[in-house]
Amino acid sequence: MNKHLDKVQIGVCYYPEQWDPSLWEEDVQLMKATGVRVVRLAEFAWSRLEPADGQFAFGWLDQAIDLFHKYRIRVVLGTPTNTPPRWLTGLAPDILPVDAAGRTVHPGVRGHRCYNSGSLRVYGARIIEEMAKRYGGHPAVIGWQTDNEFWVIDCHCAACNERFREWMRAKYGSLEAVNREWGTVVWSGEYGDWSQAGVPYGGSPHQNPSYLLDFTRFQWDSIAEFQRSQIGIIREHCPGHFIAHNFHTYPQRLDLYRIGADLDIASFDYYPNTDPDKQATGPYSGALALDVTRGIKRRNFWIMEQLSGPPGCWFPTWRAPYPGFIRAFAWQAIAKGADTVVHFRWRSAAAGAEQFWHGLIDHSNVPGRRFEEFAKLCGEVNALAGKLQGTAPRNEAAILLSHEQLEALRIQPQAGGFDYYENVKDYHRALTKLGIGCDVIEWTQPLAGYKLVVAPHVFLMDEKAAEALESFAEAGGTVILTSRSGAKRMNNQHVMMPLPGLLAKCAGVTVKEYDPIGRASHRIADAAGRHFYGMQWCDILSLQEAEAIAWYDEDFYRGEPAVTVNRFGQGKVYYLGTHPEESYLKELFASIAGELELAAFPGLPEGVQVAVRNGESGAYLFVLNLSREPRHVTLPSSYPSELYGVIRERTLSLAPYEVDILRIS
Repeated sequence: MNKHLDKVQIGVCYYPEQWDPSLWEEDVQLMKATGVRVVRLAEFAWSRLEPADGQFAFGWLDQAIDLFHKYRIRVVLGTPTNTPPRWLTGLAPDILPVDAAGRTVHPGVRGHRCYNSGSLRVYGARIIEEMAKRYGGHPAVIGWQTDNEFWVIDCHCAACNERFREWMRAKYGSLEAVNREWGTVVWSGEYGDWSQAGVPYGGSPHQNPSYLLDFTRFQWDSIAEFQRSQIGIIREHCPGHFIAHNFHTYPQRLDLYRIGADLDIASFDYYPNTDPDKQATGPYSGALALDVTRGIKRRNFWIMEQLSGPPGCWFPTWRAPYPGFIRAFAWQAIAKGADTVVHFRWRSAAAGAEQFWHGLIDHSNVPGRRFEEFAKLCGEVNALAGKLQGTAPRNEAAILLSHEQLEALRIQPQAGGFDYYENVKDYHRALTKLGIGCDVIEWTQPLAGYKLVVAPHVFLMDEKAAEALESFAEAGGTVILTSRSGAKRMNNQHVMMPLPGLLAKCAGVTVKEYDPIGRASHRIADAAGRHFYGMQWCDILSLQEAEAIAWYDEDFYRGEPAVTVNRFGQGKVYYLGTHPEESYLKELFASIAGELELAAFPGLPEGVQVAVRNGESGAYLFVLNLSREPRHVTLPSSYPSELYGVIRERTLSLAPYEVDILRIS
């Protein structure tokens, strides 16, 4: 592993090509004085690196990197393939994506490139190889970011059409298999010749769902192959450098795990919402995003872009970050396992589309309040870097996340208000509010080491995945299953067995009917007579081996089980037939945490989050008030504050957006 990966540090994104060179050294000097340790450069600079076909101009980047080396600031370089220059798209228009209606995505924005373009592969490889050979031995350069913020673009160009046909041949071997696995007999969609097969022109949402899911899988593989070609070049010429990619804006249709498999580290572009109306939910959505990013590689990660000021460009500018906001959310990222937090950007852009995506320094070029807060953060992180190095979150609860479930449920929405990722948020938020540390991992990953696994809406299922959950429960683990589980096979065709299909054995229930209630809510009652509400969906359950612990309390299925638990081997399997409100989830998770002796932090005030990083240097409890109101937290004991050098008694008072880091062992 690269020696720079576990350094706990703060960085910035810098664009020397956008500024007069007379500003560069002054900027780098201020970065050094502020405590910046790393910068990201050049991910959008292809036109300056290669202003014409085969004419490379690296002098300006040499000068910038040498400046950073002079001041002992490390450099991460981006491969510039996200923004092919105009000379290239004119020379090779096959680089440009084509949408389902046949319209070309034109240059001048970004992301105007088809992952399957042969021309992009050739010209992209050339510029990356030139960069890698030139900077592979530069002492300032430590790593690379591939492209920028990959996403599924649904390209329908001729190259994608041909490559998708090849992908189908490789996966299925014959048209008979395609017709069977996609069920093309419906609506006379059967293929009689390979020339009839290809991308879903027209973009209709009414097309075969098995076909649409495979088209998305094909795109995942295309992006992974595109990135793999870049990684091969970098590894050849820069064997000592790490390689990352900056994922963004969850939920992503992109399969994060497939793209992350070839990387050394995952990174995320984190822009917590500054709107006061979002403060009740935003910090919890952010906590999930950070846990998702850590789960891509199941280890610590980077933030490659962190909010530095209010974003605004093609949408109205957000509210200014409240005092303490920038610092608090950077510490939240570190608490969740970010070893490096790179702020976007050093200075607000004076030109281009992102002029109002504000940086640390405003257009005036005069450092202000936000910069002072950033400087304080740098000082704190640098002071604690030695202690935090090598530490990481270690949790005993996990949520299983699946991009295949996400895509299948996007293709066929199940009910009004039913959203796979939003529901994952609800489960994660309930755990976070109880102070239960939670990993979010790919749904087929090994489960060893966990006590509790939440498996929301595993809509697609196969024998191997079902057996993994059964084995985990048999060995003493606790599994939580939900409605819409086991409904389909992996080819996106419905099973012909009582739901939850392959999971019925471990769940101990079958679904005899369901009621998609959508945005309505239905009252449920628990054994103590307390009332809660369920939303979106109501599975009417038939008990097999399980026992009911909550019942529907209205409609024609009043008195029928709504939530059940089944003792399975040495463990338990819960089944949630509806999507319960947060208060019920917190009650359920608190009870399970007590049974399993999961580490928890009950009684957290609204907006306060906790997280623990463990390592050889000790265990560090991060307590973060991510709200605009003062909060008071009752600690289990007195602990020394590593941030402030004092002993914190059992009542910890936190000002708005205040943070403390306590050594607990």
